[in-house]
Amino acid sequence: MSEPSKSFVEVCVYEVKPNRVEEFEGLIGRVSTHHRDFPGVKDVRYMKRTHRQRDFAAVKMGEPPIKLTRAPKSVTYVLYWELESEIAHGQATKAGLEHFFKQFARCLVTTPRIILGERIQ
Repeated sequence: MSEPSKSFVEVCVYEVKPNRVEEFEGLIGRVSTHHRDFPGVKDVRYMKRTHRQRDFAAVKMGEPPIKLTRAPKSVTYVLYWELESEIAHGQATKAGLEHFFKQFARCLVTTPRIILGERIQ
């Protein structure tokens, strides 16, 4: 029995300028549509950081996280992007950058943190 092929995953952490949040959220809507329609893409999801844990003791007690309330220096977003292969990732990334790079760069505080690898479960 052959081993099933593993998906290729990108997790990307974006730090967005607070005055560009609406622009960024509109942009990721368009980017998500572009990526979902691209051959070889299995899943695209974005998350906005809105909560934090009080401390580890609270986690162990099963307490819920705390909603962020302070005015942030940056707003954190995370992309989870799953594709069929590294080749599909390279092609989709190139196409996405050709369409959206300047708009992304305008919204970001710093270069995104990108983590790449194979899905194991």
